[in-house]
Amino acid sequence: MVVVDLVGLVLGLYAALALRAFVFDPHPVLWGLLWDQERDWLPFLILLLLLVFWQGRLYAPREGREGAGRVVPSVFLVAALALAFAIGTGQHFTTFGLYIVGAAFVAALIALSRASYELFTGMLLRAAGVTRKAVIVGELEQTTHLRETLGSSRGGIDYEFIAEVSPGPEVEDLLDGVVLHEILVADAGLPEARLLEIVEAAHRRGVRVRIAPRTTELLVERGEYIPGQAVPLFELRPPIFAGTQWVVKRTFDLVVGALIVVVGLPLWLLLALLVKLTSRGPVFYADDRIGLGEREFRMLKFRTMVAGAAEQQPALENANEASGALFKIRNDPRVTPVGRFLRRFSLDEVPNVLNVLLGEMSLVGPRPLPIRDHERLEAWHRRRSNVLPGMTGLWQVAGRSDLSFDDLVRLDFYYLENWSIWLDITLLVKTPFAVFARKGAY
Repeated sequence: MVVVDLVGLVLGLYAALALRAFVFDPHPVLWGLLWDQERDWLPFLILLLLLVFWQGRLYAPREGREGAGRVVPSVFLVAALALAFAIGTGQHFTTFGLYIVGAAFVAALIALSRASYELFTGMLLRAAGVTRKAVIVGELEQTTHLRETLGSSRGGIDYEFIAEVSPGPEVEDLLDGVVLHEILVADAGLPEARLLEIVEAAHRRGVRVRIAPRTTELLVERGEYIPGQAVPLFELRPPIFAGTQWVVKRTFDLVVGALIVVVGLPLWLLLALLVKLTSRGPVFYADDRIGLGEREFRMLKFRTMVAGAAEQQPALENANEASGALFKIRNDPRVTPVGRFLRRFSLDEVPNVLNVLLGEMSLVGPRPLPIRDHERLEAWHRRRSNVLPGMTGLWQVAGRSDLSFDDLVRLDFYYLENWSIWLDITLLVKTPFAVFARKGAY
């Protein structure tokens, strides 16, 4: 991966220098001089790139390695640090644009090279028959659900689930009887002492242990230790964005949201024309949703259903295919032909960006629920309303309607506890791929 990144850095920076020479220099391009200019900065940029990428987990093991969503901001961070160093040390340069163009070229080349590397090595691993053998531990319903949710491949590596066993002595029997790489524990009510025994037995044999956490464990991730008490106490901080976090997230929403509106205007006009010409009713549909602080707001979408669709929903409750509080029907009879196309590619939700600019939504966050769904939530689900709802989020990337509602809420909790601007960028980059893959789409 280091070699891939350094090749992308060298080629991207050279391409930026060549472009500047073509555009701004009337003299013939001296290719050797361009290389001399690049070589002066390369050692510093290489060190800076490797440090930033290492901190961003871009050299983590295959399964946990970040993709383009982390590569792009990391490269621009390298460019910003290099520019700050140049200004601080009095370096002479004629244009700031070189840093922007160079970062864009380097980011694109590294992202494409990494994607090609992952694809090629994944094919080699499959051709060589490389698999990881795993066992799922838990009660039958939990293990079945966990296996179906995880799928058979992670990070381009195929997994073979040897067995699904209860958390009894069968676990140690399997550890002694077969070669295993990983144990997955569905930790729903498993006694702490037994869990520690399983972990210890696995680690003694060099087997990795991963746990699907309970909701309470996700909540404790934001726990702040309170010293000086007779027993260890943790205060559970509310998952809210405040101070610098709120400023960064809101600025990001406004800048990217405005770009989406301006760049996508021709597409908006085309979709509006299709909706208007193919069915009676308005172009936009204002759907009542629950947002920040459990307050209602009207979420804008391109209309995908026939007029009066909301009044028909009670008669369709028995056909609901989603679990928990959600209402989803795969072949909803109220959806128009154009509406079905818009939903297929999630184009009906593009006008949500207007809600983002109004401060009612964020680009990334927990998906806002209709009032009907929100009224069916359990008390612990409502924690997700402590932040602005989002146009996209972990729901869309990690499985959308294929996951149970409790799993979707746990994904919301994970997002709230682990938020960073890099996570938002990563989810925005991954969303189109999830949409085109029709992963869980209704």
